Amino acid sequence: MTTLTVDKLEPNMIVSEPVVTKRGQTIVKAGEKLTPQMIAKLTFYKIESATVEDIEEEAPVEEVPAPVQEETPEPKKTKPAQKEKKKEVDLAHPKEAVKQSYTQIPYTQRLKASPTFQKFQSDYAINLAFLQKNFDDILAGATCSTDEMLKNCESLFKSKTTIELLNMLGNMRNLEDPVYSHSLNVGLISRVIGKWLKLPLEDVNLLTLAGLLHDIGKTQIPKEILNKPDKLTDEEFATMKTHTTLGKKVLNGKGFDPRILYAALQHHERCDGSGYPRGLEEDEIDDFACIVAIADVYDAMTSARAHRDPLCSFQVISEFEREGLHKFKTKYILTFLEHIANTYNNSRVMLNDAKTGRVVYINKSSLSRPVVQLDSGEIINLADSAYSNFFIKSIL
Repeated sequence: MTTLTVDKLEPNMIVSEPVVTKRGQTIVKAGEKLTPQMIAKLTFYKIESATVEDIEEEAPVEEVPAPVQEETPEPKKTKPAQKEKKKEVDLAHPKEAVKQSYTQIPYTQRLKASPTFQKFQSDYAINLAFLQKNFDDILAGATCSTDEMLKNCESLFKSKTTIELLNMLGNMRNLEDPVYSHSLNVGLISRVIGKWLKLPLEDVNLLTLAGLLHDIGKTQIPKEILNKPDKLTDEEFATMKTHTTLGKKVLNGKGFDPRILYAALQHHERCDGSGYPRGLEEDEIDDFACIVAIADVYDAMTSARAHRDPLCSFQVISEFEREGLHKFKTKYILTFLEHIANTYNNSRVMLNDAKTGRVVYINKSSLSRPVVQLDSGEIINLADSAYSNFFIKSIL
């Protein structure tokens, strides 16, 4: 075992002793393999060092001399095949060859390899740890620095377009954390929606806080229910639904704006009266709760679940168009869907038949079914009945 200062720790090192804060909270368990997020979390909690397992050095491999081969007559040159000729052309233009091979790498893979994403990943982990600390402080009855929460949240927006932020959030999923990462994502997405709606900055900030704190009630739900990978029983689901009333109860009397409390209580209410906990209808639901509800559903649908892969943004838009438009306040849901769709205009996509192409036009009357120019050059309008069996499966 070796004790290293935090700045010397590297991903994939295995922790041999639990890392515990001064307050007794376990940050990393013994036997866990370090990730960039964990290292960032240690830095946030001002942990000075950690004990890791010794890395076994590989034994040097003895070099074996290659057998001497007899010279053979040089084969007679033949005219290269067409495939070989293309290779020669690419080699003659190395910049084009590199560009060609780079664009063939899936976008998600390119994104995760970028320095921008790696910096975002580290900042996101620090934000996550800070949000968890704020949840703990609120639950303990201590004061919570909302200004610091907003400042940290805003830092994740720096030097990023909306599409970059949404794509990065889509690659930060953690199945082992059903509360904090979702809360951070909903806070960020709610902030984006507030800006799209051109709300005053004060309201955008309050809306961000409402998104960050909307699921604090889930900290009061038994972990065996919260982390259950299978479908909940009726009794378990009834318990899960109490997180809304529990959230308002936790936040009540702590000096928060009433709209933040309403977001915690009402983010599962629906305009047609089909939601919970009270089955409220449109006029009875707070506006902030309506906006946070949209961010909540969007993040849930674009997140990986134990029973399914994440849906791409166009599939989520399709779900809203098919089942959800009447459940959400019209001006909020239409603004959100139009901006999401237009955010991905000109993006490369894959259809459900594995053909790839680029979105060239967004159909306002059918946002989930844009016009796509396939790599073959063919242009297809997914809104036409002739293409009713096709849809965008993923964004590349």
